Amino acid sequence: MSLDTAAVPRPPARGAAAPVMTGAQAVVRSLDMLGVTDVFGLPGGAIMPVYDPLMDDEAVRHILVRHEQGAGHAAEGYAAASGRTGVAIATSGPGATNLVTAIADAYMDSVPLVCITGQVFSHLMGTDAFQEADIVGITMPITKHSFLVKSAEEIPGAIAAAFEIASTGRPGPVLVDITKDAQQASAPFVWPPKIELPGYRPVTKAHGKQIQAAAQLIAHAKKPVLYVGGGVIRARAAAELRVFAEATGAPVVTTLMARGAFPDSHPQNLGMPGMHGTVPAVLALQESDLIVALGARFDDRVTGKADEFAPNAQVVHVDIDPAEISKIRTADVPIVGDLKEVLVDLDAAFQSARVDHTPDIAEWWAYLDGLVTEFPLGYAEPEDGLLAPQYVIKRIGELTGPEAVYAAGVGQHQMWAAQFISYERPNAWLNSGGAGTMGYSVPAAMGAKVAEPDRVVWAIDGDGCFQMTNQELATCVLNDIPIKVAIINNSSLGMVRQWQTLFFAGRHSNTDLNTGHGTVRVPDFVKLAEAYGCLGIRVEKIEEVDAAITLALETNDRPVVIDFVVSADAMVWPMVPQGVSNSFVQYARDHAPSFDGED
Repeated sequence: MSLDTAAVPRPPARGAAAPVMTGAQAVVRSLDMLGVTDVFGLPGGAIMPVYDPLMDDEAVRHILVRHEQGAGHAAEGYAAASGRTGVAIATSGPGATNLVTAIADAYMDSVPLVCITGQVFSHLMGTDAFQEADIVGITMPITKHSFLVKSAEEIPGAIAAAFEIASTGRPGPVLVDITKDAQQASAPFVWPPKIELPGYRPVTKAHGKQIQAAAQLIAHAKKPVLYVGGGVIRARAAAELRVFAEATGAPVVTTLMARGAFPDSHPQNLGMPGMHGTVPAVLALQESDLIVALGARFDDRVTGKADEFAPNAQVVHVDIDPAEISKIRTADVPIVGDLKEVLVDLDAAFQSARVDHTPDIAEWWAYLDGLVTEFPLGYAEPEDGLLAPQYVIKRIGELTGPEAVYAAGVGQHQMWAAQFISYERPNAWLNSGGAGTMGYSVPAAMGAKVAEPDRVVWAIDGDGCFQMTNQELATCVLNDIPIKVAIINNSSLGMVRQWQTLFFAGRHSNTDLNTGHGTVRVPDFVKLAEAYGCLGIRVEKIEEVDAAITLALETNDRPVVIDFVVSADAMVWPMVPQGVSNSFVQYARDHAPSFDGED
């Protein structure tokens, strides 16, 4: 974690006696020493001692959320937009368990997050005391590490270690659970604390022989593809990726988590692969003879039916987490290391390898360019006369530009936002990729705006997702966090409805939300926005779209909520139906492209 040392309070002079302070004071002082400037939280009985010194601390800004899940997602958005470690604070029992969804989300998407929770008195643990929950046990499978702190002396070391673990290697969430008696007791505050993390030694430098073997495969491949995952963004390796990609000349596909890691405008970028990826990206992977996976997981949404994925491809798999390599697809050349370093080494090795063998991928590019021409991203205008959601999202991106941050919820609007906004830089696209958490968007956008106050931040949300965490609009209003919220209101749980249409004979069981066109509009999103102190706008006609987006961009004294009333019949295409080979990608309903090997 990079620190602004000028803003970090200094420890006691060498030889001076360590100051004695309460555990609660030690929590706040540790955050100061680590350079933390913003935290998101909600107080309660078991964490109340920490909130007392926090009130007087001038270095740390505490943002009071309306729900602990909002604190977790806000800390995630803060981290994802800035690269710094996000911090969330909650009390024991339900306060801590309300963080679990955000913790699991951060774990799946490798987001550096530290959650500090209060715990009941240590002598009451295990007695089913009021607001007791074994949050360490609950979060053990979804954190990089969980600390239980029972003494004041342990607090500085536990918090310092938490930040070290969360932000190094493969980033992820770390929990620090502190009993109330540890917060109230006093102890010398020793800084820097001695951190002992036995067994925790992330490998950053890759093995030279593996680098050389990978370079030889790349130089000799006829149909190579660079399969870029979110690890490139977490490693801050976008610049190194571009140099390497341009040296190889290979096509690049960027996963949902990697949007922006490689510029969409770059001629080598084929777009996003996977269930709702572009046809060129999906078929490039499927028909390749070499996949160079860079910080990617080979998850089911990309591979489709795993045992039929890219049947003729060898695999070079680069990841800082050795557990990911060969977990799903066996790697012919496994490389463990930090992508920022590995890509530099790979580039140098490839430059040497191609001296002896000039790569020839012209025929491969001719085929892929044909796919790009034949199967561009597009959409059909709705037959019911309502707005096309794809058009709305496309215009948001075009009018706002690539320097903004776009946080999406989960579902159809998430896929359209990934498809129809052009991402030119890393950290511009925030979403819940692994967990698929509805309710992520508004608090994540809030956190992103706190981290990057000079950027425009959009929350592109669905009418279903928005109703899960919209209470954080109050947090935004009261803390002067002017995000823009675009509700893509199709009056339904859109992605579930799409699957019901395609796979359940159009039986739309429990997916109608009654928020949109021709319904009772419960709630009325414009009135709800106004009740929270936001600017509320409703858009129902195509000629109103640009004016509403422009007004939102010009309004910076409060959050803006735009209710875009769109067609419920719009679907996300292309699509690979779940459980089949990616070769059966459908460009539109009942329309699949031909592919090599088709009977």
